[in-house]
Amino acid sequence: MAPHKLCAVIPVFNHGGTVSAVVAQLTAQGLPCVLVDDGSDPACAAVLDQLAAQPGMQPDIRLVRRAVNGGKGAAVQDGLRAARALGYTHALQVDADGQHALQDVTAFSDASRAQPDSVICGAPVYGDDMPRSRLYGRWLTRVWVWINTLSFDIPDAMCGFRVYPLAAVLPVIDGAHVGRRMDFDIAILVRLHWRGMPMAWLPTRVVYPEGGISHFKGLQDNLLISRMHARLFFGMLARSPALLWRRLTGSVRP
Repeated sequence: MAPHKLCAVIPVFNHGGTVSAVVAQLTAQGLPCVLVDDGSDPACAAVLDQLAAQPGMQPDIRLVRRAVNGGKGAAVQDGLRAARALGYTHALQVDADGQHALQDVTAFSDASRAQPDSVICGAPVYGDDMPRSRLYGRWLTRVWVWINTLSFDIPDAMCGFRVYPLAAVLPVIDGAHVGRRMDFDIAILVRLHWRGMPMAWLPTRVVYPEGGISHFKGLQDNLLISRMHARLFFGMLARSPALLWRRLTGSVRP
């Protein structure tokens, strides 16, 4: 079997207060980290420099620096490309704000090793701390994703805790419009589904810590996501015969 070499890719934008704890939890589990500084302020940039310069942490921590803020999707894409260049075959996307249940890393890693050609996706489990507006927005996105895939195969396209097989995912990122901000997580899964990429779903807790930093911009990001849904809808129409044939025949790839 081909080697399976996993790292974490962490987009960072002014998460200086939380990113160190996230990195510490990941490296304690033996998972190297590719940090992508998405144009953070000097204070956060200094935290990232300190993390990357820790004695004995090379090559476990690598820092990729973007000159200006380009959005979460742009940062993740740069991180995935950097991970591939460093020789990793798979990458676990992790938020820098502490939302994700990092105790589930082993389960995601094991699932990826067992299914190396699949995207291992987080099926989020929310608590009472989830803002109602985000809950309603997620349900609307679920409906659009179901329409744009002509299936119920993707229960949640907005949870950014997932393992990507890099050799299969990077050509999609480089060859299609997948968004550069909060629309990325949705678009990449839909486009991978169109290509027949296998997906596995693992339940994972997602928290909204009190005082946490969110870079979700209500009006701007909702407009971007709406535009993405519309673009995907017309892409689905062009692919609908192949998608329907796949459902009728049970074939994995169209």
